[in-house]
Amino acid sequence: MKYYKFYLLSLAIIILDQAIKLLVFYNMELGEHFSVFGDWFKIHYTVNPGMAFGLRLDWTYGKLLLTIFRLLAMLGIGYYLYLLAKRGVHQGLVWCVALILGGAVGNVIDSTLYGVLLDNAPEGAPSAWFHGQVIDMFYVDIWEGYVADWVPFWGGTYKSLWPIFNTADASIFVGVTIILIMQKRFFADKKTATEELSEETTAEADSALETETKPAE
Repeated sequence: MKYYKFYLLSLAIIILDQAIKLLVFYNMELGEHFSVFGDWFKIHYTVNPGMAFGLRLDWTYGKLLLTIFRLLAMLGIGYYLYLLAKRGVHQGLVWCVALILGGAVGNVIDSTLYGVLLDNAPEGAPSAWFHGQVIDMFYVDIWEGYVADWVPFWGGTYKSLWPIFNTADASIFVGVTIILIMQKRFFADKKTATEELSEETTAEADSALETETKPAE
């Protein structure tokens, strides 16, 4: 259970993420939305052919490379989680990595399989495999409007201040944010058991030596 509890959190994130995405896919039309809390928080069904938070790579094989990268990153994060749990580092760090892993796997499933299972690969994609579009739905409507032409990358387009995202994106964001905020505590130098035992043994030896050399009164 030393390792499994962290992977269970990742699994819970994956299940929740996929359940919400499939609910949206089967119950809403693309582009449809409804308000949850007033006008500032909505469920808005959209798809993202690129990276998290609506970012994308405008290249024929960009999506394929991105999906392969996500698969490799998912495997790397999964193994890193195991190493962290095995080394007994601060548990807060391990839980955060579990959140990141769950989010990574959630979006990898979309990118790898949705093009085939949900037939949502973008038009002109070289293959349905590895070209699935990620389903996004959470829309925080803080501001939207025309972006001035002088703004890099987004200038001259109509954008919302906050991108539409999903549970997987949120899980990754929360995990990374907590690590950045708590990094001093998470990555503080920690003495190993061997070092602590060595110091205790040295202290005991010094104490015994002082007792032996101390002149009798």
